[in-house]
Amino acid sequence: MPVTFEGDEYRMPTDPLPPASPGPRAPGGCAASPSPSGPQPHRPAPSGAPPLPAHTPRPPGAPVALDGIRVVDFSHFLAGPLATMLLGDLGADVVKIEKPDGGDDFRTFRPRVGPDDDVSAAFIWANRNKRSIALDLKRPEGRQVALDLAATADVVVENFSAGVMASLGLGYDTLAALNPRLVYCAVSAYGRSGPDADRLGFDPIVQAETGFMSLTGHPDGEPTRSGPAIMDMSTGMMACNAVLGALMARHSHGVGQYLEVSLFDTATLMLGFHAANYLVTGVPHRRMGNTSSDAAPVGVFHAADGPLYLAVANDRIFRRLATDVLGRPELADDPDFAQASARVPNRLRLAAELEAVLATAPRQHWLDRMRAAGVPAGAVRTLDEGLGSAEMAGRNTLSRIEHPTLGPLPNMAPPFRLTGTPVVDPVAAPTVGQHTAEILTDVLGYGPDRIAALARAGAFGPHAPSPTVP
Repeated sequence: MPVTFEGDEYRMPTDPLPPASPGPRAPGGCAASPSPSGPQPHRPAPSGAPPLPAHTPRPPGAPVALDGIRVVDFSHFLAGPLATMLLGDLGADVVKIEKPDGGDDFRTFRPRVGPDDDVSAAFIWANRNKRSIALDLKRPEGRQVALDLAATADVVVENFSAGVMASLGLGYDTLAALNPRLVYCAVSAYGRSGPDADRLGFDPIVQAETGFMSLTGHPDGEPTRSGPAIMDMSTGMMACNAVLGALMARHSHGVGQYLEVSLFDTATLMLGFHAANYLVTGVPHRRMGNTSSDAAPVGVFHAADGPLYLAVANDRIFRRLATDVLGRPELADDPDFAQASARVPNRLRLAAELEAVLATAPRQHWLDRMRAAGVPAGAVRTLDEGLGSAEMAGRNTLSRIEHPTLGPLPNMAPPFRLTGTPVVDPVAAPTVGQHTAEILTDVLGYGPDRIAALARAGAFGPHAPSPTVP
């Protein structure tokens, strides 16, 4: 009977193992492999996409935060891989274990890139700075390689369904006995304990179940999920935080520990102060759309050529808006608008007054005046406008990096900037099993005969050739 995880079958691998391509090593242990024919020329951006500059390398010789830390990554899809990618950005050597038959199923999402729809853009986004080894964990030989890797690891991250790792002989008790300093992080939908520990769950489901969706949308519409997979991504960040905390604890106490991070618990945190308000008052929050129940004017307003978002949080800001931006000081003195307690119930009449003035000039005119006056506001942009904005370019957030087979691809920098230990230079997401031979030899010290024997036994898939040993 097949082992399942997060609703997907762990299938018996059938594809041949891709040839290894070690390439030069980047900080943190990830191989920076160029394409087989050398770096390819920059591919023109698709219509509507911003042109991307080449990545600016980190200062030569600068240390990395997680130098010497090895992460063995059994995770797939989004929350787990995002956590391990962030650890890789900080300099950890992330060894991603994938099934030989296609690897992480996130690779199959659309849209895909490459002449043969090789791999999904989503997988590339969530899996930089990792090395990939292809192992058939259904075979004892493949499991033994995984055990050997865990013995060398500082961190193991997995997000299989409850009980799968234990059924494979790779559960926490087994690995901790083998490696007492191991930090083991289990990422799941509902945690490994409690009445729902065996349930499959996904981002929008926990948004619905925790009440998060009830906070989002317009008052006269249905509850609305967030566009991006916010709970998956937040859970990945929480998992990264938990691992870093456990590594600090190990530094003090000398032993590792077991960690749990779940989408449900993270979604509860993401309810924010709305949950705290309800627990104090017993009054549920009412959906407000783009407006606020606490302040006005807050929301989308329209200039002559496009929308902007305005957030006036207090009476001082409102006076600056009325006087210095709009040239309507009488609004700040109107008893219906002078204080927030009056502006909120009169928000519709106030909005009409603002719209009439804003419609007389272009959006940028008003945004410039608001910035000068200290009134928080911003353009309401489409995705392409946001990614192509001057702010995005000014933060050096987007760049292009080389993929080992596909040439230059887009990269989004992590959101943290460390001056003493800068994040590592990004290395594109690996191909399935790209570093199998490299990991077997450099990390585990296996010789050619042992690798060949493992290949014959099907550790890398039943049709896999013996990897080329560097």
